Amino acid sequence: MAATAISPGLPAIEAAFAGTENAALLTRLLITMPALVIACVAPVAGSLTDCFGRWRVLVCAILLYGFAGMSGLVLDTLHGLLFGRAVLGAAVAGIMTATTALIGDLYAGPARDRFIGLQAAFTGVGGLVFMSAGGLLSEAGWRAPFAIYGLAFIVLPAVVVCLAEPRRTGQMMAAEPAAALPWLPIAVLFLAAAFNSLIFYLIPTQLPFHLYALGVTSPGVVGMTLGVFNLAIAAASLGYGYLRNRIGILGGFGLGFGLMAVGYGIIAAAASHAFVLTGLVATGAGMGCVMPGLMAGAMTLAPPSVRGRVAGGLTASIFLGQFLSPLASQPWVGWFGYSAAFRDMGLLLGLASLLAVLLAVRMRILLRGTDERLVSTQDLDRCRRK
Repeated sequence: MAATAISPGLPAIEAAFAGTENAALLTRLLITMPALVIACVAPVAGSLTDCFGRWRVLVCAILLYGFAGMSGLVLDTLHGLLFGRAVLGAAVAGIMTATTALIGDLYAGPARDRFIGLQAAFTGVGGLVFMSAGGLLSEAGWRAPFAIYGLAFIVLPAVVVCLAEPRRTGQMMAAEPAAALPWLPIAVLFLAAAFNSLIFYLIPTQLPFHLYALGVTSPGVVGMTLGVFNLAIAAASLGYGYLRNRIGILGGFGLGFGLMAVGYGIIAAAASHAFVLTGLVATGAGMGCVMPGLMAGAMTLAPPSVRGRVAGGLTASIFLGQFLSPLASQPWVGWFGYSAAFRDMGLLLGLASLLAVLLAVRMRILLRGTDERLVSTQDLDRCRRK
């Protein structure tokens, strides 16, 4: 919801504040501002969840989310809207780090993998639902989509009633001190998360213009096209638990980046809308393999004592990639065109896929003769110690 809810109403917002200096730029910052703030605040939010508990941070963040999100209903300056979006980003940082840490606390093994797959699937469906809702509400005026954020106040009672702070005993907290945290694998995971988001955001930021160049000018058709992409992510994410059990996290990265590379290649070569849809299905399926794997890897590597901080770092990496994506892709598009941008990003994804596959094969070789199931069903920290 952070970006998609108000996205369809941006032209109307720009028109409403046409007299404001730099109105065009400031209007577009309404979309990217939350991502930048999330990247900055998420590590702090992660530390707070470790110090004060997941539940407290989550409840406070949801309250802040509701008020900040709905501030657009009453604020009457473009700079005020930007401030509200910045506060919304801080709230999202708290929600994402707390929920990620809670998943790590409440679930383990295959059950955690299945739940992470469900979460990623709901994210994909939510992107479709709330973008559509924002578009419909925009017909009533540019302020109307901000009302969507009031859903936070409907979710809050469920959080209060159904969730509780997990018990984290002293023995649990001391089981694996922060000094034993595998910082190098976690750093690589954060880098992969930023890279994945940077590449992924070519779809919402550049694909509509690529479709326009192909003759697809209807906003409804463009919205439907992006909806197919989100549904492909959701469908693939539902099977992540099975995928993790069969080929492991690294294998999932190899498959996911490979599918995304194929999808971007098809989009780059497409001469019609139908081929673009085919490429989006492949790309979405790849995202459905990669996105749950990032969270599963982080929660597998992180001991309970620093799980919130690791979740915060992962959240920051994801949204830093989102913020940087248009800054990196727009010059490339300007120099070489949309097809070349998708083609070249596809080549990078292909290299990432090859690297992940080679690492997965190396892990299996190291574990040969012991318990090869460690690669697919057991925690990565056991693999690391072995």
